[in-house]
Amino acid sequence: MNLVANLLPPPNVEVDVAVSSKKRLFEHLGLLFENNQGIASSIVFDCLFVRERLGSTGLGHGIAIPHGRVKGLKEALGAMVRLASPVPFDAPDSKPVTLVFALLVPEQTTERHLQILSELAQMFSDREMRDTFLAAEDAATLHRLISTWHPDASGQRHAVA
Repeated sequence: MNLVANLLPPPNVEVDVAVSSKKRLFEHLGLLFENNQGIASSIVFDCLFVRERLGSTGLGHGIAIPHGRVKGLKEALGAMVRLASPVPFDAPDSKPVTLVFALLVPEQTTERHLQILSELAQMFSDREMRDTFLAAEDAATLHRLISTWHPDASGQRHAVA
């Protein structure tokens, strides 16, 4: 198991989400966390938006990892969303985003927060994994792919089929 799997409950994985902009995506993520974990949608929206104003969390290759700190949150929590249509995200390669992993972390920064971001960056840097995530038939399959992702002997990370 990986760090990401520990913070990604199955209801927090969605596919074919229809949003028209980064703002609408953050609103959707706010509702997802509110409905599934009871965190007020406005708090989620605000923390993601505040972080995004510091610089885009778009990584390139159609990937974004919006993240933010939430006062009172005890453990990191994630959500994975595959969009129905890509949205502009001010990524370094100027490509719109289709795969989004939202990360909420406790207000006090920890080494674990940085490890999770590093693990997400490694996961999404693998073109084969990105393609597999894009091709997943449903949310359950996407959740399984993320949860079974692991390092191999070369240090590369792969999902178990």
